[in-house]
Amino acid sequence: MGETEEEKDQAGKLFENFIQASTCKGTLQSFNLLCRLLDLDPQDHETFYCSLKTRLTSWRAKALWTKLDKRTCHKEYKKGQACVGTKCLIIGGGPCGLRTAIELALLGAKVVVIEKRDTFSRNNVLHLWPYTIHDLKGLGAKKFYGKFCAGAIDHISIRQLQLMLLKIALLAAVEFHVNVEFVKLLEPPENQENDGPGWRAEIRPADHPVANIDFDVVVGADGRRNTLEGFKRKEFRGKLAIAITANFVNRNTTAEAKVEEISGVAFIFNQKFFLDLKEETGIDLENIVYYKDNTHYFVMTAKKQSLLDKGVIIHDYIDTEMLLSSTNVNQEALLGYAREAADFGTNYQLPTLDFAINACGQPDVAMFDFTSMYASENAALVRECFGRQLLVALVGDSLLEPFWPMGTGCARGFLAAFDSAWMVKRWAEGMTPLEVLAERESLYRILPQTTTENIAKNFEQYTIDPGTRYPNLISTCVRQNQVRHLYINGELPVKSCSLERNGTIRRPVNLARRESEIRPGRLLTWCQKQTEGYRNVNVTDLTTSWQSGLALCALIHRFRSHLIEFDSLNEEDSANNLQLACDLAEREFGIRPFATGKEMAAGQEPDKTGMVTYLSKFYELFRGTPLPISDSRGADENSEDYPSKAVRSMTKVLVPRKRVPKDEKKLEDTDPTYKRRRKVCSYLEEATNFSSQSASCVGEERGVKENKVRSMASQLLSKFEESNPSFTLRRQSQCDCDSGRAPRPRSIDMTETPRFTNLRQQTPPNPPPRHSRFLFSACQRKVGKESLAIAARAETLVTLYETDHRPKASSPCSPPASPPLSPGSLRREFPGSGDKCHSCQKRVYVVERISAEGLYFHRECFRCDTCGAALRQGGHAFDSEQGKLYCKLHFTQRKNGMNHRRTFNSHLGQNGAGVQEGSETQTPNGDPTEGLQGQSPGTFSSRLRKSLSWPLSVTRAVCDSSRLLSRWVHGTAQAVGLHFRANVQDYVFLYELLSLGVPLLFMLQEVLLQMYSETGPVSQSIQPLLLWLEEHLGHRLM
Repeated sequence: MGETEEEKDQAGKLFENFIQASTCKGTLQSFNLLCRLLDLDPQDHETFYCSLKTRLTSWRAKALWTKLDKRTCHKEYKKGQACVGTKCLIIGGGPCGLRTAIELALLGAKVVVIEKRDTFSRNNVLHLWPYTIHDLKGLGAKKFYGKFCAGAIDHISIRQLQLMLLKIALLAAVEFHVNVEFVKLLEPPENQENDGPGWRAEIRPADHPVANIDFDVVVGADGRRNTLEGFKRKEFRGKLAIAITANFVNRNTTAEAKVEEISGVAFIFNQKFFLDLKEETGIDLENIVYYKDNTHYFVMTAKKQSLLDKGVIIHDYIDTEMLLSSTNVNQEALLGYAREAADFGTNYQLPTLDFAINACGQPDVAMFDFTSMYASENAALVRECFGRQLLVALVGDSLLEPFWPMGTGCARGFLAAFDSAWMVKRWAEGMTPLEVLAERESLYRILPQTTTENIAKNFEQYTIDPGTRYPNLISTCVRQNQVRHLYINGELPVKSCSLERNGTIRRPVNLARRESEIRPGRLLTWCQKQTEGYRNVNVTDLTTSWQSGLALCALIHRFRSHLIEFDSLNEEDSANNLQLACDLAEREFGIRPFATGKEMAAGQEPDKTGMVTYLSKFYELFRGTPLPISDSRGADENSEDYPSKAVRSMTKVLVPRKRVPKDEKKLEDTDPTYKRRRKVCSYLEEATNFSSQSASCVGEERGVKENKVRSMASQLLSKFEESNPSFTLRRQSQCDCDSGRAPRPRSIDMTETPRFTNLRQQTPPNPPPRHSRFLFSACQRKVGKESLAIAARAETLVTLYETDHRPKASSPCSPPASPPLSPGSLRREFPGSGDKCHSCQKRVYVVERISAEGLYFHRECFRCDTCGAALRQGGHAFDSEQGKLYCKLHFTQRKNGMNHRRTFNSHLGQNGAGVQEGSETQTPNGDPTEGLQGQSPGTFSSRLRKSLSWPLSVTRAVCDSSRLLSRWVHGTAQAVGLHFRANVQDYVFLYELLSLGVPLLFMLQEVLLQMYSETGPVSQSIQPLLLWLEEHLGHRLM
């Protein structure tokens, strides 16, 4: 019995050493000693955890078992039997790889993790989302690291997080091997039996036992360098933002403990701090963050000019990689820059600022561009060879790199780990490969959009089932035919069905992007047609065929031959060719390049997404543009060469909305009604042309608007004349008499006529022509609602044209008008790299914006205007009148309040208007003063009536006062009644409150009197108060 107690004590000490281990090697060594003492085999993954739990009975171990047992009770694990028989390989021992390994082990799979290094040396500190903290606490994080999230800010160092997850993984029977590097996947050999070797991994060293294990699932978690084949990557790049991270040694002294952390200070929120920093040290920052963990961790965003001035960056290069390369960075100046910023940020309270040492033995300071982020195009694929299937997936930074300012790395990495574990569970349940891949890609589409606001808030219910984590989940948004190219079975390759392109199949028309939605295949066909016949130009794809620059120059020369001399180009000088084409496109057409000519001409293949977007702008600009006479072709409206809407709006003239057949046209020429209509329209157009040409020449866009106004006015006049043929004759005769000259033939554009050119140069702007005024004043003679509405609309249009659309005379202070565009240069402004936030009107980039109601917002600006709470897409309300965002609660309250106020004010306003109408408008019998004032002055009767008008008006006002007063009282009563009906619930509640409160006050008064009477004679100071209470609360209430 004594030996048993001694073994328990020794096992408890070894378990305590295992819990307190602070290095990777120390953790593995103490765990092996513990297993050897308890005679347990970690490779027996099915029974290891249960055996370990029964042998370790110390209080710390029991507390940990309670936490882990609660986790393993989730129904998705099926008591560790969900994935029995499945062998999984995890490449990389980072936080996301270890978190995935834990979930797969809880499902019952055999999990092997290989790590290239044997130390955990990353000092950087991670920001944790609330669900991540809850998840780690559920795994017993506080048992391994007592200070976990004990400070004011929720964060943890990567090294400490790795140690914590490694210990949990070892307890869950996960095999962890260090100093093992993954090389590639090995296919099963041919002509083998069912029990032959399957998919294996080629590793270094080659004689390691892991090289002999057959795997069913391989998960890549080795970070940005991702060594698994078959996963294409795309880059998201925003405006250059240089981040500097620095780690200083934390000696855990009292002085260091008193220094407050900085959760994140931006320039716009504390300008004085950053201005003082720049004035004192010359360091210009946009924001700074300070976390205190195992190290003093600082991360800051520095401005490039500040780094150049301080000598941190030696030369200013346009290329980001060259700018931040190690050869262009002065390391000593960088260390001084980081130390000065950290010293000033903590108000010089840290006693010493010694840099921590990284894995390479150098000071732990780094500088990089954090707006360059990579993401995999797909999250998983299936390989099949000789009847053996292998499921391959990615998690962590290999799948989706984080955006540093948002702190999304660990949070989205854990979500991807849960999604991958769910995929393996479905795979083990026997789902077909295409079903598994389609569901996984559907979940992957949600991952980049997750924030702390739009995930489920009930963290207790979180499991690997995505339905518990993602609200409004649609796990079938990607169909099986869209993932066929991800099922690689060694046969003829299936035509790739792009997930991004097919994602637009079910997209509603009104949700289409403003940019071109042309398919790459159609774009390639159009480019081939336009560059056909040019020397040394052979367009076969949208990437490598454009590296010489000749194809792009040919495309520009095809439509604007005067801009470029194609025959003088040298095919070998690809960089200059591309730079020339990009400069011309940006200067002449407003198309901004996505890279420099030197970058595009580099040896590596250009980014396909960037090339498609860039060439799509040429397609939208030139589609349907008239070619030179030798190359002109008739364009059909339904063909791809038909002009786009934007081009047609820039080049069209006034075209009839309906085509007229030849036979009908002959009849119209002989129809007198049609002739009259055309003649009146010519008068109107002549007047509008005359007024427009009397001012200076304006741009092409204003001419299009004038044609549009003129066309709408002509159509309204035509419709009016169809219902009033007599009015046409009457107006025509009056116009002829008034003008005194014969009408000129109809002209589309009179700016080229010499007569009007001279008139425009010699005469100042004329007053509005009398033709249009006279024409539309006659419209009011027609009685009828439709005719009056048409006439009013037409008069409004002509007034708008004469006042708003006429070019104003330039003042000395006004800027000069922009010169007209040259006929050979058709410039179109394309949206730049950033849009404006609707809330703060500042520039917002793709990586930081939210699109809602057709507008863009910063993530920080997407808040309720009333309470300031952060909103999530789909859970907000937008007031289109004021252009403000609200949460559902305050939007409803605001609308109800406005409706009540409008109704109440409308009733009062009607009564006030009635009083005013009674005093100002005429009576039903007619106002004699109105008629009298209309008489011409100078007669005796007119003077007499004017002298009597004041007494009559006073008498009428006195007689009408009683009627107006009664109307006002009646309206007020109606408004008050409506108010009571609208707020009946509030008044009922008030009545109930009073009915209960008044008797209660009376009872309290009785109790107080009884208490004072029992205690003895009442003092003289309280006696008056009691008498007053008895008199007022007693007798009056009764």
